[in-house]
Amino acid sequence: MSDWTPEAGTPPVSPPEGVSTPEEPDLPQDGPVADAPSFEPAEPAPLGVERTSTGRAEVDALLERLADADHLPADGHTEVYEDVHRGLKSALTSLDARPAGDARPAAAPGPPRPGPTPAYDNTHDHRS
Repeated sequence: MSDWTPEAGTPPVSPPEGVSTPEEPDLPQDGPVADAPSFEPAEPAPLGVERTSTGRAEVDALLERLADADHLPADGHTEVYEDVHRGLKSALTSLDARPAGDARPAAAPGPPRPGPTPAYDNTHDHRS
């Protein structure tokens, strides 16, 4: 309880000047609040992120596709991001592919290579 709240059974006392009561919230006396926050979603706006060329046309085109999200509401961003992700993943995967006409054979299958040796001998059965 605050200091100005009367005890039970005492006559009501008005609060000190400048202190609001639950019945009198601190509101401007000019009428409705003009600067009340809006709960509506903001309009889409560009983020202004500068894109630097990578030198690979395929990757640069995908990165430019990200600019499409600037003009979409937030729920539309997922489609753009997933599309760009698929394209970048495909571009990375293509770097691992062998060029056409590469005559080098793939690693020949053979006997399995021995793995690293453990720091302790675990080949003996130590039961008593």
